[in-house]
Amino acid sequence: MRRPAQHARMGPRPRRALAVGAVLLLAAGPSALAAAPGPGPSALAAAPRPYSAAHAVASRPGGTPSGAVASSGPGDRGTQLYLQNCASCHGPRGQGAQRGPSLVGVGAANVDFQLSTGRMPASHEVQQAPRRRPVFSAEDIAAIVEHVGTFGGGGPAIPRVAPGNMPAGREVFAANCAPCHGAAGAGAVLTNGWVAPPLYESTAVQVAEAVRVGPGLMPAFPSQVLSDAQVDDLAAYVRQLRGERLDRGGHPLGRLGPSTEGLVAWLVTLALLVGAVRWLGSRAGQ
Repeated sequence: MRRPAQHARMGPRPRRALAVGAVLLLAAGPSALAAAPGPGPSALAAAPRPYSAAHAVASRPGGTPSGAVASSGPGDRGTQLYLQNCASCHGPRGQGAQRGPSLVGVGAANVDFQLSTGRMPASHEVQQAPRRRPVFSAEDIAAIVEHVGTFGGGGPAIPRVAPGNMPAGREVFAANCAPCHGAAGAGAVLTNGWVAPPLYESTAVQVAEAVRVGPGLMPAFPSQVLSDAQVDDLAAYVRQLRGERLDRGGHPLGRLGPSTEGLVAWLVTLALLVGAVRWLGSRAGQ
């Protein structure tokens, strides 16, 4: 009878030992697995993936993660600028829309001319956008030009202008440009609300781009019509016009023309005559 009682007293100890062993096994299990050599399939699945900015952008709805740059190359910069400033009128892939023409195959010279002269992006729809201060920097313009080039090939490239002969450029200007822009390059009014703008602010590259592209009502002059050397000569002459800023006559009162300048001259003369009469009258009274 003592042995069963002794067995009853010894019964709970093995169970307690098993429980303690199970707890120790569970506590030591993750450490043992982490220290085990060679990553198994389960370890590879649990390993953290490398961080990427694209993954962070995808994981955050509608925003760029703080501290991450969404674009790193000039192509990405051009894509962002185009989508923010141009796609609403010309379409996300330059296919054109009701508010803007297609940009597929227009060429780098066309895009660079419109952006560098500040004509684009336009704040509202107009028949002929005026020249303004450029909205983008030279680096941003180059990025947009590169992005638009991905829409399709074709179109004139940005010309490289070399020093030209100014007398030869005067002949080219008189034959092809003066009928619209005026002999002094001051611009003129055309038909149906169009104007030929003044050329005083145009750079040599912009002159060459306008010749090859033909913006607005201006016809395009391909290399078969005007050679690169002739374009260089023309740019040299327009640069001379920029330096001289020829006037329509008299003192340059905003280059408003002889009528306005003549009126100012008559007013000055009349004021001098009145002053002289009053001076003579005061002398006679003495």
